[in-house]
Amino acid sequence: MTTSLLDAALVEETAKKSSLLWVRGPGPAPARALWHVWHDGAVWLVGGPGEQPLDGLDLRDGGTATVTARSKDSGGRLVAWPARVSEPAADGPRWAAAVAELRGKRLNAPDAEELPTRWAAECRVLRLAFESPATQRPGAYPAGSGAEPPRPSPALTRGVHAADHGGRRQRPRRRRGG
Repeated sequence: MTTSLLDAALVEETAKKSSLLWVRGPGPAPARALWHVWHDGAVWLVGGPGEQPLDGLDLRDGGTATVTARSKDSGGRLVAWPARVSEPAADGPRWAAAVAELRGKRLNAPDAEELPTRWAAECRVLRLAFESPATQRPGAYPAGSGAEPPRPSPALTRGVHAADHGGRRQRPRRRRGG
């Protein structure tokens, strides 16, 4: 089997088993974790109002992206590959089939029955097709970890605790029996 076929098999198997993929567009924006489905030989995802944000990723029809998948066992990076981005027309059969798959995996949608209509009007449904060879895979990883510092977020800020200043926490007083 050629490396290209092995890469394709690894990409498909990993994308089927993973609930999230990290997608980076061609620009300088950092990769973003996105939920997806594997359908028709490619990764499909939906983004826009009420869905996962795609802003800043510069995912254009006919453009490229880099997709990274993690290992289900260790949680570490398993494979990264170049992908060709396409955005099928909302009234086409490929779009309808992919939306049926995506709809089945979309959790907690407030408007589950209306998802296809809303997605057609307000969102983008994208297909990310594997283009070989994989840039990272077992036996071919870069020297660095690939870790990035957390992006600023109010969710990362915490208040000051007494332990941060050398203080001691007090134990609750016991009641004396009587």
